[in-house]
Amino acid sequence: MAIGYNAVVTQKHILNPDLGIFRIAPEGWALPAFKAGQFAVVGLPGSAPRLALSDPEETPSPPDKWIRRAYSVASSSLDDEYLELYVALVRSGELTPRLFQLEVGARLHLSEKITGMFTLDTVPPEANLVFIATGTGIAPYMSMLRSEVLAHPERKVAVLHGARHSWDLGYRGELTTLARHVPRFLYVPVISRPQQELVEWRGETGHVQQLWTRGLLARHWGAEPLPADTHVFLCGNPAMVEDAIKVLGGLGFREHTRKEPGQIHVEKYW
Repeated sequence: MAIGYNAVVTQKHILNPDLGIFRIAPEGWALPAFKAGQFAVVGLPGSAPRLALSDPEETPSPPDKWIRRAYSVASSSLDDEYLELYVALVRSGELTPRLFQLEVGARLHLSEKITGMFTLDTVPPEANLVFIATGTGIAPYMSMLRSEVLAHPERKVAVLHGARHSWDLGYRGELTTLARHVPRFLYVPVISRPQQELVEWRGETGHVQQLWTRGLLARHWGAEPLPADTHVFLCGNPAMVEDAIKVLGGLGFREHTRKEPGQIHVEKYW
C-alpha cells in the first residue's frame, strides 16, 4: 500500500500533557492478523500542523515528506476494528507533536503490516510471566493481557510498571481492577519522584528493576521466581533493561535469542 492517508483517529485520550492513548481504524481495508506484543507504523506528512506547545523543529520537515514511527500495539489481537497506541509526546520530535495535534476524525497513515518478535511464541504455556516496563513500555503487555495471557488458569502473572509520577502510570485503573478480580495476577506500580506528588504516595518508590531485589515477587508468590518456571519481559528505558538483565543474569536467567533460547525477552524500545 502506498504511503498516504488510509486511517482515522477514532478515539483520543490525553492522560497528561505528555502522554496519550490513540485508537486508529483503517479506512476501506481490514486490519491484518497480528500477535500480541507486535508493533505498527503510523505516519503524517511534514505539512501536518504541530502542537502549539511543542518545540520548534531544528530543521523543518519538508511538507511532502511522510514522517513515520513504530509503536507497540496496546489493543487485543482479537480486536480487528482498530489499533490502540500508547504514545509519549516528544516535544522536539518530528511525529508526536503532529500526532498529538490530531483530533477524533483526523486522518493519518497506518501501516498494513504489523510485525515484531516481542511475543509469547517461545514461552511455554505453563510458565509464569513477569512483565517489567517503564513509561509507554507497558503497551505491548496490555495487548498480551487483553489477548491471551490470562487464558492459562495455572499461570501466575506480574506487571511491574515504573514511572516518574503517579500521573504517568498509563492503564493504572485497568490493571488495578484486573488485579482485584484475578488472584493470580499481580500489578505493582512504582514511582521514582514521590516527593513531587500532590497527594502522598503510599506505594512502591525507586526504580522498577529494584522491586525484584527487594523480594517483592517472592513475598507475593510465596516462592522466588526461577528460570525453570518463569519468563521475564523487559520493555522501556535502556538503563532499566540493562540493570534488570544484570540482576536476572546473576540469578541464572538468560537472555533469549534465536540461537540460544532463554527466559529474558527484551524489546529495544529506544
